[in-house]
Amino acid sequence: MKKIIIITLMFFAFVTSGYKKPDVYKIDATKNAYLHNNIGLQYLSEKYYAAAIQEFKIAISLSPNTQATASYYTNLGDTYMIIGHPDLAQDCYERALNQYSLNFKYYKNLAKCYKQRNILSGKIKQYSEDPNPLSKIMLGLLYAESGNINRAIILLDEFAMSEPDLMITISVKQEIRELVKQVNQNQT
Repeated sequence: MKKIIIITLMFFAFVTSGYKKPDVYKIDATKNAYLHNNIGLQYLSEKYYAAAIQEFKIAISLSPNTQATASYYTNLGDTYMIIGHPDLAQDCYERALNQYSLNFKYYKNLAKCYKQRNILSGKIKQYSEDPNPLSKIMLGLLYAESGNINRAIILLDEFAMSEPDLMITISVKQEIRELVKQVNQNQT
């Protein structure tokens, strides 16, 4: 009888002891990349540019081939533009477009970078010869940056008409509206 009581008490002690398996930490590079990107954004908002650049580079190295990487490249390019290095920003913006080509912001950033580097005319020629339909977006934005807004509206409208089902087309149409407003303000 004593053995049954002792075994029962030991069983209840074990069941009610709260034992759980120890935590197993899983290293998740994608999650860590996201965290480093956020730290970089915090540094950027605090104007610690060198630290922000390093955090964005870490984020890119932890997650090199994802759609999110395009965002990390854009953040790195934005930082380079702020500190006055459009040549370094150009590479970042081009890599962002290669990672994910359906974000209109990436095209706008790259067009502004080309303008800052004074290479608009060469890039207009390059994108004019490119058969990729998405090149019309870049070409339209390059014309807008060079001051030829009417040509920009025409090219962006051609793209919107030829590719109505793409997600980026909504942003292209919004840009067309903004350019039309700009033309109308210049005429008055």
